[in-house]
Amino acid sequence: MNLKDKNVVVTGGSRGLGLGLVEALVEHGARVTVVARQSDALEAVRARLDVSTVAADIRDEAAAHRILADVRPDILTLNAGAKPPMGRLDQMSWADFTAPWEHDVKAGFHWLQSALNLPLKPGSRVLVVSSGAAVEGSPMSGGYGGAKRMLWFMAKYANRVSEQRKLGIRFQTILPRQMILGTGIGDTAAGAYARAMDIEPEAFVARFGAPMPPRVFGENVVAVLHDPAHAEGFAFGLTGDKGVTMMEGFAD
Repeated sequence: MNLKDKNVVVTGGSRGLGLGLVEALVEHGARVTVVARQSDALEAVRARLDVSTVAADIRDEAAAHRILADVRPDILTLNAGAKPPMGRLDQMSWADFTAPWEHDVKAGFHWLQSALNLPLKPGSRVLVVSSGAAVEGSPMSGGYGGAKRMLWFMAKYANRVSEQRKLGIRFQTILPRQMILGTGIGDTAAGAYARAMDIEPEAFVARFGAPMPPRVFGENVVAVLHDPAHAEGFAFGLTGDKGVTMMEGFAD
């Protein structure tokens, strides 16, 4: 997919990994609309990158449908996620444990439904950003790993609906396979695991190999969209060492 002049919506694109992706998309000529809650952060991104912005809670079903209807994106990237409460299983409340489900999964549900029911035009791509925690779990973040796995499943379910209804929309899953400092979730998680191991956060994240700062993450996501070698992939793992690795194909 050539990204020049493509309409792209990025949720959670005002900071962290989402901002790195927005920077990469703009560099490749896409017309980007950033959706996030905090108007100050959105204004800073709009002024610096000349993108369109919408202030909204991504869990708002009506907002998801309205934004997609207004923008009619060629590419939708569901990147926004809440920082999960951190702690051991025996120390968490049920509210803390289920917080990623009430935020990340609920938001994904509404945006995926809106993409299917609007629907987006044939040939559209929807990227659902999950996490390496969906593969190996995350014992210090309660229901986070399960929530991110559910997003992976939901993208697969959405593909089935697209095929059954002949919509021509392709859904794919993006899994950052390492914690990344300089992002809200990455800093929170790395700090919790580092404290449990009595080491510094930098020493903990070094165990993942080469770093993948937000802009590199963004370029890796662009590669998924742009590189024909990834056209038949459904789930992709992203790391600083290997870049993009296909984890699951549409036929798997």
